Amino acid sequence: MANNNKEIEIQVNIEKGEPLLTFLAKEADFQAEKHQIDEYFTPAHRDFLSIRPVAEWLRLRNSDGNYSINYKNWHYDENGRSHYCDEYETKIESLEAAQKLFSSLNYRSLIVVDKTRKIWKYNDYEISLDSVKNLGDFVEIEYIGKNSSVIPEKVTGQMIKFLKDTGCGKISINYQGYPFLMLFPNEAKYEEI
Repeated sequence: MANNNKEIEIQVNIEKGEPLLTFLAKEADFQAEKHQIDEYFTPAHRDFLSIRPVAEWLRLRNSDGNYSINYKNWHYDENGRSHYCDEYETKIESLEAAQKLFSSLNYRSLIVVDKTRKIWKYNDYEISLDSVKNLGDFVEIEYIGKNSSVIPEKVTGQMIKFLKDTGCGKISINYQGYPFLMLFPNEAKYEEI
């Protein structure tokens, strides 16, 4: 997560994965491989899915036995593109207790996203290769630099340039995220860049 609870990231499909893997093996620092199970919720009094594009996501995560709660509020431009979100995340001790709490407060479970994530650090980026069950393979790049005054659109443009420079071929970006792609496959929009 970047400074000031602002997350800047892109989520893409790439045509050629091998050039990126070769680059990461030589130039980046491998951090970890994690199995993450993310369950997304919406409150009964304010259905997050009723608005398009969906801007808010509330998530409980099990990352190899480490648990967290996360809320994101994405900021979209007039073309339905988002380059950053407000993000609030904290560790929790018991996933089961959090699920019971949500149920007691009338929060409804929407979808479970099950993925394997391989993570590298390169300069100001955290680069993740995600294999998402029933969805496919993706690359997610998140800005982890310390400069809180960066311009999100400029940073995401640099991320895309990085992928092009490594020889990934065609790049398709989605601005909707894994839960949306799984819940509404007929509404999924990819933009080739």
